[in-house]
Amino acid sequence: MKIVRTKAELQEILQQVRQENKTITLVPTMGALHEGHLSLIEYAKPRTDITVCSIFVNPTQFNDPKDLENYPRPIENDIALLESVDCDILFLPSVEEMYPANDPEWHIDLGNLDRIWEGEHRPGHFQGVTQIVYKLFSLVKPDQACFGQKDFQQVMVIQRMIDIKELPIKLLICPTVRSDKGLALSSRNARLSEEGKENALYLSKALRYIKDNIHQQSVEVLLKNAMDLLASNPALTLEYLSIVESSSLEPVKSIQPGIGYVALIVVWVENVRLIDNIILQEADSTK
Repeated sequence: MKIVRTKAELQEILQQVRQENKTITLVPTMGALHEGHLSLIEYAKPRTDITVCSIFVNPTQFNDPKDLENYPRPIENDIALLESVDCDILFLPSVEEMYPANDPEWHIDLGNLDRIWEGEHRPGHFQGVTQIVYKLFSLVKPDQACFGQKDFQQVMVIQRMIDIKELPIKLLICPTVRSDKGLALSSRNARLSEEGKENALYLSKALRYIKDNIHQQSVEVLLKNAMDLLASNPALTLEYLSIVESSSLEPVKSIQPGIGYVALIVVWVENVRLIDNIILQEADSTK
């Protein structure tokens, strides 16, 4: 695996790759890698010639400076993990490399995607996400980019940015990796006790209940019963649970054939904010 720290060196390497007509897939991360991140590399590899993973703790997507300061940076372990799944290139830039002096201000009109769910609870977050991802897209010029389904709203935000900027990049959405018991893998899980991890299983239980009964019960009843399930565990604090249309993420009152739907959930466990989702129905691509 080549480790590259400057934009100039990365562009030089990728220029040679393109001359050989090889496809390039970018996997952007903020490090502190776990099996979920590695699954992105493994998902991308059979679908591409060259896999570029970036590790960059992006300051513009943090609302709280303390969160940025405390974000884990176990870079030696991250490098070993990437080598274990045969990643081709690791891009490891500094903040100064990605945000030089006199960097132009960034704003993109994401519509309601920037104002609902995560957009409402983390103001400015998706502006920071799109800013760094656009910088990486402009630098790497990948044919494809791989993101995890677990951050579903982020995936839809990136797709919206690709559409707005008319970028020739295909998004690969890697299915959420879960523990044997169903807990979605996340770097935040390390902050949970063993009891907390057991309590966190209620997220996937609630989502699975909705998925299993999506065509038997109304949206209103599904949400009520799922919320009752969550409320039965006093260790949980529900922030939101909704059934939404997949691309707009607007909440719906009924399920229609041919339209994509997803259930979104955020729950607090032991002062840790956990996010999860489940795809309920795929959109009919012929419609």
